[in-house]
Amino acid sequence: MKQPLHDKRVLVITNMYPTQNHKSFGIFIKNQVEALRKRGLHIDVAAITNPKNGKVNVMTKYTAWVLQTIFFLLTKGKSYDLVHAHYTFPSGYLALLFKKLFGCRMVVTAHGGDIDKMARKSDRLFHLTKKVLHAADHVIAVGEELREKIVSEFSVPDDQVSVINMGVNREIFKPYGKRATRDEIGIGAEEKVILFVGNILEQKGLTELLDAYTAIREPGQRMTLRIIGAEKDLFFKKKFEETIAARNLQEDVQFLGVMEQREIARWMCAADCLVLPSHIEGFGLVALEAMACGTPVVGSETGGLKYLLADGAGVTVPVKNSRELAHSLSFVLSSKNERDVLIKNGMKKAEENDQEQMLNRVVEVYFPTGG
Repeated sequence: MKQPLHDKRVLVITNMYPTQNHKSFGIFIKNQVEALRKRGLHIDVAAITNPKNGKVNVMTKYTAWVLQTIFFLLTKGKSYDLVHAHYTFPSGYLALLFKKLFGCRMVVTAHGGDIDKMARKSDRLFHLTKKVLHAADHVIAVGEELREKIVSEFSVPDDQVSVINMGVNREIFKPYGKRATRDEIGIGAEEKVILFVGNILEQKGLTELLDAYTAIREPGQRMTLRIIGAEKDLFFKKKFEETIAARNLQEDVQFLGVMEQREIARWMCAADCLVLPSHIEGFGLVALEAMACGTPVVGSETGGLKYLLADGAGVTVPVKNSRELAHSLSFVLSSKNERDVLIKNGMKKAEENDQEQMLNRVVEVYFPTGG
């Protein structure tokens, strides 16, 4: 007889999880956990909830995380049907303890940085990452390119890797009405708004974005660049602000800080386009969220973005190419018919990647026979 989901116990291990003070830190993982709980799964979470860097902070938070995981291991280890690690290393290595000691099923989700960056730092980290991937009962990759790397470069059998992104919550990310939303936020009808949502980091392509914005900005035209996201690199932020000041763009470029998802959705609805010019990107969930809001997207031709924005769902540009980025932004902002096509195709892509459909696939990976 098949065991119902509410009798299943899962431990999620992750080095990113949000709190009230750090609302955007791994919010996509919390969203998935909460949605799975609504389906009846009993889920515990062992997580790092502090995004702060620096040697002391890193040592403190990682030590606390390991101790928390060991506590779950000693007190509840035998009770878990499955352990799900988000990010291959180090989360996956901790999950491996449960598999070895108690034989529970182990699933690992690779999000991009763990494969593209962490595993490349040294031969030792590459081999540890490979060990985790091979020990997992199943590997989830959030994008097609990531899956290809896991299969080809880490020699994981093709049938043990599925492409399942985190999915877009279309109850939150949906069209709210452009004019009404702009009125609420305080954006004029004639203003062109380019929106960026993501961590304020150089690898997110913000330097190229500022260069592109500078190139397309015309005297007398009301245009702004709005940036939503956490300050992850204070040195880069300072340098970025100095460039903004040197170009006399302080009124044009506005930092909006970290926001709740419903606030972000309203900004997406109000914007004329969302831009994601990342150097690397595992999937690019914010692009999908913008599509669900009916907002055209311009993004780098990298990682999951080049698949997500394919088939007319968005516009892709070469990585680190501010000239092409400027051209694409100008095109999207000025071409009404093409915008309408992008919006239609983007909303279709969002529907195909609805969170509930993705969750169905996650549950099937968790318990493939249902029992």
